[in-house]
Amino acid sequence: MKKSIQIIHWLPRILCILAILFISMFALDAFEEGQSLGRQILAFLMHLIPSFVLIVLLIIAWKWELAGGILFSIIGIGFSPFIFSHNYRMNHSVLMSLVTILLITFPFVVTGVLFILSHFLKKKNTEVKTP
Repeated sequence: MKKSIQIIHWLPRILCILAILFISMFALDAFEEGQSLGRQILAFLMHLIPSFVLIVLLIIAWKWELAGGILFSIIGIGFSPFIFSHNYRMNHSVLMSLVTILLITFPFVVTGVLFILSHFLKKKNTEVKTP
């Protein structure tokens, strides 16, 4: 496999793992004083549900790049208006809401596009090799 195809193969996987870890950090706000340990752990696990869903999607994308790429792109684009409106209601700042979208949903759109690109580059590479 060419070096550029290898880079495009691994880049979306690494980016997705990093984005999931970033999203998972928000679950840490479940730990607060005054709550029992059991409630805090339950709240933490509930906050991690989006991360678990994203991990399942990563597994799908790892196996079937085209399907996973489409799913990640849809999720990234689809959740952007919801995240924007939620953040805008909290801070009334368009700029802060756009930055939030760039931090939270944009990495998944890029990941999706890279998975799709990887799929087609590999397909093209195997078609060239077979006579």
